[in-house]
Formats: sequence, C-alpha cells, structure tokens
Amino acid sequence: MSQLRFFIDHCVPMSIARFLSDLGHEVFLLRECIPKDSPDPVVIQTAQEYHAILLSLNGDFADIVTYPPEQYRGILGIQLRNHPELIPQILQRLRGYLAEHPSMENYAGKLLLVEAHRIRIRGSISAE
Repeated sequence: MSQLRFFIDHCVPMSIARFLSDLGHEVFLLRECIPKDSPDPVVIQTAQEYHAILLSLNGDFADIVTYPPEQYRGILGIQLRNHPELIPQILQRLRGYLAEHPSMENYAGKLLLVEAHRIRIRGSISAE
C-alpha cells in the first residue's frame, strides 16, 4: 500500500492519528509543528508545506468558499458531532476508502467528509 501523508489538527483524537500511523501512513501532528492555537489559515498552510492532507474535526475547513478544495492537497473532515463512540465505525469506513484510494493524487483538490455511514466528497466548483 502506498503511503499517504496526513497533517493532524490538534482537535483530532490521538487514536485516529495512531490508526493512520499503524496503517503505514506518514503522520504529522500539529502540536509538534506549530503552536496549538495557530489560526486556521496557518494550520492549512502548514499542511500544504508538509505536502500533506489536512485531517481535522474543525468544521471551518469544510467551508469550500473559505477553503476551496482545489487549492489544497486534500482536506479530510472527520464528522464526530460530539459522538466519540462513532470513532470505531468512522475508522473502519476510512480504512476501506484509504485502501481503495492509496495515492496522494486521489485527495488533491478534494474535501472528504467522513461519517460513520458514508464519505461525502466535495471537489472544485467549476463550470464545465
């Protein structure tokens, strides 16, 4: 399996970071790279500098007007909605998706919203 690169926002449970690392992916923790209270634009820019997919629980990154997916290497939003008991289901769904889409190119320009029962993908807003 190819190795993906993830930049893990400070709000993401360590169990998710460990899960990705255990799958063989490269994981960068925000708190080891920049101050924990860094503003969102700094967080996403740092993910870009690490050539990584930003993984966050922060719903602000799901705003495609503020953070147009086509400008980034990928944004993966975990949708817990204050239900940490859903983490095992979300990780199982994510495991399958990552196995089917093992290349960084599969995530560039996309916002993926990972829920227990589905993964929604939003891409660029473009006229065809």
